[in-house]
Amino acid sequence: MQAEGPPLLELRGVTKRFAGVTALSDIDFTLRTGELHGLVGENGAGKSTLMKIIAGMHPEYEGEMRLAGRPVRFRSPRDARDAGIGMVHQELSIVPELSVAENVLLGAQPVNRLGLVSWGAMQRQARVQLAALGIAVDPTVPAGSLPLGLQQMVELARVVLSGVRILILDEPTSALSPPEVERLFALLDRLRTSGTGVVFISHFLDDILRVSDTVTVFRNGRRIATAAAAKTGKPWLIEHMIGAGHERLEESYTAELALPPRPAAPAVLEACGLGVAGLFDDVSFRIHAGEVLGLYGFMGSGQLELARALSGKLPLERGTVRVDGTPARLRGGTPAAKRAGIAFVPESRRAMLFAPEPVTRNVTIALLERIHRILLRPAAERRIAEAQVRELGIRPARVDLPVGALSGGNQQKVALARWLAHLPRVLLLSEPTRGMDVGAKDDVVRIVRGLQAQGIAILVTSSEPETVLSLADRILVMRRGRVAREFADEPVGKDRLLAAA
Repeated sequence: MQAEGPPLLELRGVTKRFAGVTALSDIDFTLRTGELHGLVGENGAGKSTLMKIIAGMHPEYEGEMRLAGRPVRFRSPRDARDAGIGMVHQELSIVPELSVAENVLLGAQPVNRLGLVSWGAMQRQARVQLAALGIAVDPTVPAGSLPLGLQQMVELARVVLSGVRILILDEPTSALSPPEVERLFALLDRLRTSGTGVVFISHFLDDILRVSDTVTVFRNGRRIATAAAAKTGKPWLIEHMIGAGHERLEESYTAELALPPRPAAPAVLEACGLGVAGLFDDVSFRIHAGEVLGLYGFMGSGQLELARALSGKLPLERGTVRVDGTPARLRGGTPAAKRAGIAFVPESRRAMLFAPEPVTRNVTIALLERIHRILLRPAAERRIAEAQVRELGIRPARVDLPVGALSGGNQQKVALARWLAHLPRVLLLSEPTRGMDVGAKDDVVRIVRGLQAQGIAILVTSSEPETVLSLADRILVMRRGRVAREFADEPVGKDRLLAAA
């Protein structure tokens, strides 16, 4: 049932714009004393933006915020912390080189009479406080040496032990193992009992329904619904998140579509029993010639890490990979994957492109051994780049421009062009349409279809259901590091993907 304590935090009519684009529109939100309030919505729905306003990270906004009935407006994260508001972000902010104790007591280290840090007292205090939270870890070890899940618990301990009245958690279970999730939930129960208000943002709807008193759904920068968690369920949340039954879906490819039968073509990529501790385990699949396999899951489900492992960027601990029946030896990193016929376009274009360099150099960097045996051949480089610019419709159509001057969608085309001049057997695309407008997404779909027609096996990994629905012939859904469901030769829509994840 919904918490019945007095309002601890109230927001009324909050609107936030970025460069003229409305990210939040007329939001009302209430968090009560001792309440655990779940917040759900698709990527870009506005959840994190609202929480960053509460945490003082976005000081400029329209509307009103009240804390315990008193109007407040935080101008910085320090203002929010001083008022008793703490936020644990999905991207951790621990200092990996410092010890666990230093991270837990960062900014509040005990000192002796000379004003120097009392290391022994700090370690004893951290040990006691961590134990009180059910966290069993040596406070003297470097925080960066811990598994990601324990690093998250250390950061959570730092925020909780600062004496917060309001705790905001952004995707707190995405990197946690099942025992760590249980430990976190036990901690949240204790905080709720003590009167702390907790906002819990998660894509894992089962977690939201299990721990929340109240649930609020966001969609397209608006608050769509708020209800007692006990009176809702997964279908109710999904319906309100995607708007089914309320409005037409904005993109035609989010409607239900029929996946084709499994192809009869031979398998190009075969993965068997792949695993990396804490990230994914026992993952097996095949991708056939001319097939696009979609790998969908929420952030933290392991699909992005799996793509990195197949590209040689993350060492595999278990399992085997074959390309055209030949074992692929990926321990040599990206060059080894390239020799095996595997190309990778990561989710971060910054990690792949050289922003100050011209389009020409970015397109041909993977071909230098072919066009520059001994001496540089700029004319050959330019001809290859110009052909790719024409073929992919890169705009502006100037190969001498720095790639950093292009839009995000055109940068993605440059990233794809790097591999199109020398086609791989397997192409791994990680979040290929993230941050693009509709036109740029359509261009990427066209490019992928062209590669598919040439017999390339393509793996598309994404946390956006629209991406896999618009590109994939067959879809695997990952949940907490394992394949939870396969969709093939059947109708599938966004609601079924969300339910499986």
